[in-house]
Amino acid sequence: MKQVNFGNTGEKVSEMCLGTMMFGERIGEDESVEIMHRAFEAGVNFFDTAAMYGGQFGNTEQIVGKAIKDFRDKIFLASKVHKGVDAKSITEGIDESLAKLGTDHLDLYYIHWARKGMRIPEIMEALDKVVKSGKARFVGCSNYPAWVLEASNSCARLGDLAPMVCHQVCYNLLERGVEVEVLPMAKAGNIAVLVYRPIAMGLLAGKYIPGEPIPDDSRAKTDDRIAKWLGDYGDGILKLREFARERDVSMVDVAVGWIRSSPAVTCPIMGVSSLSQLEKSLKAFDFSMSPEEREEVGSFFDTEVKELSGGNYGPLRRDLDLVAQTE
Repeated sequence: MKQVNFGNTGEKVSEMCLGTMMFGERIGEDESVEIMHRAFEAGVNFFDTAAMYGGQFGNTEQIVGKAIKDFRDKIFLASKVHKGVDAKSITEGIDESLAKLGTDHLDLYYIHWARKGMRIPEIMEALDKVVKSGKARFVGCSNYPAWVLEASNSCARLGDLAPMVCHQVCYNLLERGVEVEVLPMAKAGNIAVLVYRPIAMGLLAGKYIPGEPIPDDSRAKTDDRIAKWLGDYGDGILKLREFARERDVSMVDVAVGWIRSSPAVTCPIMGVSSLSQLEKSLKAFDFSMSPEEREEVGSFFDTEVKELSGGNYGPLRRDLDLVAQTE
């Protein structure tokens, strides 16, 4: 498994980050532990979890803690603030997560979502306390608008506080909104970008095929987005399948390769619910595509954000090389 730079931190992590959202909910503890051990053996050292994962009992962190106890010092472990975005939620949340995970520190602690009325100085000061106390090495955010992340790091610079070093966002061939300003800002600032939902809940993995019945045991039975996207983008899914067949690779390989080929992306987060899915995910990191192939694959889906702004303003908001990258 390839190692990549984690933004401007000086750290290196495996290019694949293992997501654990399914642990303790769709799959049991024993299989979850087995998956994590197999991922570690394959060279994955980056694991992403959250206190709210694991159904009503939120037991995913406990499962992750049991799985990593023999190699905790060899991995990069991330979890998320889950109660709110006030100082108390941040400082209490880290202690709860550390207790469940059975560790004395996280390598990365995220704010999960931006919220209305959030107080940026309060958030950054609380995150700084977490870092200075040694409870987390780095802090970051997930699902922030670009300007909120920049405002947060401006606050950090002015107050000599720990900055946000990464941004976790949803990005795939269907969901491409972060191409507008979010990815260009991260690339210019050398902020690590972690991508969740890279295969769009299985739609880009060949799990659902246009015109064929949806499997009874699939996530599509509880998530209406899958059926809608299957109807809206069925032609693109078939083109993606043919592109993969021509190269003797899987649709997962191509969908993940498309994400990995973005110069702004650090790591796709691969969430799995079985050992067989893990093996397919690991294999996907052996396939790479050229810029021309990336453009071709992107054209299969009419999902690029449209703007009737006139002139060049729209392209400027997507330009990954508009501003020189900071050291």
